[in-house]
Amino acid sequence: MMVRLGQAALAGWMILVAWPSVAQPADSLARGRYLVESIAGCGNCHTPKSPQGDLPGMALAGGQVFDEAPFRAIASNITPDPETGIGRWTDAQIARAIREGIRPDGRIIGPPMPIELYRGISDSDLAAMVAYLRSVPAVRNAVPASQYRMPLPPAYGPPVAGVANPPANDPVARGAYLAGPLGHCIECHTPMEPTGQRDWSRTGAGGQTFDGPWGTSVARNISPDREHGIGGWTDAQIIRAVTQGVSADGRQMFPPMGYGYYARMTQADLADLIAYLRSLRAQP
Repeated sequence: MMVRLGQAALAGWMILVAWPSVAQPADSLARGRYLVESIAGCGNCHTPKSPQGDLPGMALAGGQVFDEAPFRAIASNITPDPETGIGRWTDAQIARAIREGIRPDGRIIGPPMPIELYRGISDSDLAAMVAYLRSVPAVRNAVPASQYRMPLPPAYGPPVAGVANPPANDPVARGAYLAGPLGHCIECHTPMEPTGQRDWSRTGAGGQTFDGPWGTSVARNISPDREHGIGGWTDAQIIRAVTQGVSADGRQMFPPMGYGYYARMTQADLADLIAYLRSLRAQP
């Protein structure tokens, strides 16, 4: 949930689209579509944008630039195009790139891909996402390599042996999974230390700034603190903020949060997400 500090936003960046919430299907391909197009919001970075929103016919074709002090990252083409996308990658190679940040040629994928969180994506959800990425239309769109002005790690950790789904009967655990490995909400809404590492002792405290054509957005405190966070918000107000980009006081919030993607989440997932946010330690 981003609070606006700058000039008027480009409305298209909000990607507010109508897609009614539906029950999550058991089919892997449908599950992958749900994840990629809702809570994971892959197109929020990997689909190039214009002031009017997503460029037609360019879904997941890459090219969006993220120019920060430590890097100039360019989102990859993750469509099945064999020349400019991931069409020649095996399923295992796609899965390894997503969850471990390693390309087929061994190169490390750098930020803003939150690989440290993606390492927690479950085996079944990862397979579903790979299946869906295989099914989207191939788009030929050559994307330049990202440039990093900071050292990248040799790896984000040892190979991931396997990850189970969160318990179906534990709303807080399911919400933590949605806000962490899948939606990486806590990546943007947790302060960064001078070392460049997240201060996980202040999970949800917000404060990170994001510059763009809309001006400057500041990640909101999403902890249950009643004065500085969302402790005084109702469940309905939190859902409206997540899915419509409207704060509890009626103010319009701005990118880079992908409100339009989150509008596609099921009511059950939104309820689990709220349960997790309310379980966090209040951060003043």
